[in-house]
Amino acid sequence: MYDPLRAKAKVAVYSVVAFVFGMGMASGLGWTSPSHAMPAIIESPQIPTEAIQPAVDLSEAFTTLANAVTPAVVRIESRREVSAARQEVPDVFRRFFPDAPEDQPPSQGQISGGSGFIVSGDGYIMTNNHVVEGANQVRVFFPDRRYYEAEVVGADPYTDVAVIKVDVEEELPAMAIGNSDQIRVGEWVLAIGNPGFGSSTQLDFTVTAGIISAQGRGLRLLQRDLFNNPQFGPENSRWAIENFIQTDAVINPGNSGGPLVNLRGQVIGINSAIASTTGVYQGYGFAVPINLARRVMEDLIEFGHVRRPRIGVEIQDVVAEDAAVYGLPSVSGVLVQNVDPRGPSAGELEAEDVIVELDGQRVGYVAELQAKIAERHPGEQVELTVYRDGRPVEVTIRLDEAPINETPEATVARSELAADRLGINVEALDETTAERAGFSDPGVVLTEVAPGSAAARRGVANYQGNKLVRINDARVETPEDVRAALERVEAGDIVSLHFQSPQGEERVVNVRMPA
Repeated sequence: MYDPLRAKAKVAVYSVVAFVFGMGMASGLGWTSPSHAMPAIIESPQIPTEAIQPAVDLSEAFTTLANAVTPAVVRIESRREVSAARQEVPDVFRRFFPDAPEDQPPSQGQISGGSGFIVSGDGYIMTNNHVVEGANQVRVFFPDRRYYEAEVVGADPYTDVAVIKVDVEEELPAMAIGNSDQIRVGEWVLAIGNPGFGSSTQLDFTVTAGIISAQGRGLRLLQRDLFNNPQFGPENSRWAIENFIQTDAVINPGNSGGPLVNLRGQVIGINSAIASTTGVYQGYGFAVPINLARRVMEDLIEFGHVRRPRIGVEIQDVVAEDAAVYGLPSVSGVLVQNVDPRGPSAGELEAEDVIVELDGQRVGYVAELQAKIAERHPGEQVELTVYRDGRPVEVTIRLDEAPINETPEATVARSELAADRLGINVEALDETTAERAGFSDPGVVLTEVAPGSAAARRGVANYQGNKLVRINDARVETPEDVRAALERVEAGDIVSLHFQSPQGEERVVNVRMPA
């Protein structure tokens, strides 16, 4: 007799057996297991904190230091006008202008960059001379992404130090200035830069750590550059002051002008150079001592140039043979080779004197003596201890001024046209060329954006081949309209460029007009 309850029970049992069997088969075939098991993540520290506490404390010190000083580190962009060969209208735009002449002169400027640091709340900034040398426009970018045009207060190629200034209403965060005479080899330092690239912020505020590897490095880099520069030449190159601090903290191009900072947050040097065969860091970085840089800065602010003191002698480093001949207590000091008969040392110093102290401080080599003299002012008196005839002698010298400012300054002509300053070039579209380019009516088309220009930094090059239809509120239909509209824009004001693509899409780009 058929029992429906019993039949249902059998069906249920068979279903369970089939499910279990099926799961076993699927598991064996790998259908139900994940391809990779979730790993067990370990989050607990593997080393007790107390075992590495000194390293943890140093790491915290670096973090605290970086947070404290980076607000005063800025990125600097310098523009230099360069002569350019006359070039064709690019092929990509040739279809717009079949009748255009073959030799359209491009509007070009050369952009270089570096770093700097604020030394006073009213806007004074220190950097390297080579960051701003020859620039007719300098722009400073702050950590909050604002930027300002800067004035070059003064620059000194003999020490690679420059001072620029921005005019802002608020008080700016400034770096604390240390004493580079008190640094020690082996001391921890941070090299801070704000290189950036163009308008990019990818490399803003780089911080690297290292130690002071050596002091008093005379690399002859500045001397060589001045020697090969026709504006200065061999005669003036001898006034270069090279007494670099060496560090193994990473310094790369773009970090020039940034601060070298001790663990107390004080600037002890200006990052300036690297020794490299590749152009990038290979373990040797060099900085201008801040005591020398500060002295240069004071003159640049007060006089616009450096009043370099001198003692009026030709000198060289002492070697072991000199120490033996002149009876020196150690292989240290500066050997006088010649005395300028019209200089401040005439009658006081003699050839073959060995200078071993300046104002009671030991002098070991030429670069050190030059830097210590450069920190003084013309007219000051200094006390020298020299070895003469095997015994120490005290000599007083009143410093006079080196004739370095007789060299004429180079000048760079500025472009007069607003369109050139902005960095754009436009051409007229008549009915025929407009139709060929895909536009319904005539007007003006953007044909070129100068590399490194204000327009280029705002991405205006992306609209080459588009019509420029409006500048601010003024409609433009001819190149003359464009020039007239841009001439009404003052330096520092923002100009709105309205573009239209062949498909009728409109875009606007806001650019600040350079000086």
